[in-house]
Amino acid sequence: MLKRLLLASALCAVAAGQALAQTPVKIGVLNDRSGVYADIAGEGSVVAARMAVEDFKAAEKGLKVEIVAADHQNKPDVGASIARQWYDRDGVDAIFDVPTSSVALAVNQVTREKNKAFVNSGAGTADLTGPQCSPNTVHWTYDTVALANGTGGAMVKRGGTTWFFLTADYAFGQALQRDTTEVVNKNGGKVVGAVKTPFPTADFSSFLLQAQGSGAKVIGLANAGGDTINAIKQAAEFGITEGGQAIAGLLIFSSDIHALTPKIAQGLVLTEPFYWDLNDGTRAFSDRFAKQNGGKKPTAVQAGVYASVLHYLKAVEALKSASDGGKVVAKMKEIPTDDPLFGKGNIRPDGRTIHDMYLFEVKKPAESKGPWDLYKTLATIPGDEAFRPLNQGNCPLVNKS
Repeated sequence: MLKRLLLASALCAVAAGQALAQTPVKIGVLNDRSGVYADIAGEGSVVAARMAVEDFKAAEKGLKVEIVAADHQNKPDVGASIARQWYDRDGVDAIFDVPTSSVALAVNQVTREKNKAFVNSGAGTADLTGPQCSPNTVHWTYDTVALANGTGGAMVKRGGTTWFFLTADYAFGQALQRDTTEVVNKNGGKVVGAVKTPFPTADFSSFLLQAQGSGAKVIGLANAGGDTINAIKQAAEFGITEGGQAIAGLLIFSSDIHALTPKIAQGLVLTEPFYWDLNDGTRAFSDRFAKQNGGKKPTAVQAGVYASVLHYLKAVEALKSASDGGKVVAKMKEIPTDDPLFGKGNIRPDGRTIHDMYLFEVKKPAESKGPWDLYKTLATIPGDEAFRPLNQGNCPLVNKS
């Protein structure tokens, strides 16, 4: 009896020691939960983060992970304020997602000041791995250069040699127009005009009339989310594509096409880093995700949150600490990326995650077998071709190395 009591006491002591030894990790998912990007990110990104923690089996590996979430309302001052509060008062170790490039750039700066970790999935500006690169930031899912190389390059090669841009008037839209213009010019095309649109915008009629009047073969939409949906719907009402002009949605997500339906969006060419129906791994994840997210399949942004949280936890497990964000990001760069959604890849010194991108075309209604059967694959773009070369981004981290 005494031996049993001693054994039980020893086991309890070991269990208590293991509990005390657990590494605390607090993750903040910061995004648009109520506006034009809520379907792209929103609560779905929180679901994806929780799934990553579960699939990593964090508790079994000595990590005690907590996830919190907040709405940055697409405002840089709000996003920066939340980041400071999370870091200074609430013990958050890393911030994930953050669509809206102006907000992402603000969070990028606060994160560096506080030596925490910022792993972006939602924002597009390639400046996060260019002039604004940071030793505390990883840019995971896509960026404006990859979108420009994919959709911009494909449209010019298809004969779309003259362009007119409708550009959301903030950091993302401006970066996307800049990077696509470079690709258009490089491939022998020409930009004949552009107009800046307020963000967000409900009525694109006057801007579309300017684009229509320009005679450009391609109208490039340098916007996203609800803005892109509104612009494409109104372009259809004006009969723009019937008149011979093509619409290039430079940042389109599957949730946008689902909202538009293939009837309106059919034939649209777009670039994405993820689609739920790519392979067995993406389908298995997406089926699980949909059951927890009201039947909605994951967007590329939400898939990026899942994959990046998985990789972040690998780095924290290796270090046995999440407290020093710079060290965690450095470890993330050391470890090759490998997950069921984006496959094998790596994180470069500038913080850019390298993986394949895909050129898709929206199916015709007769080709679609269900509400989420949206794309057919035109081409796989290797990561080294999709993203900007390391030596061309003007990242200070690269210049110094």
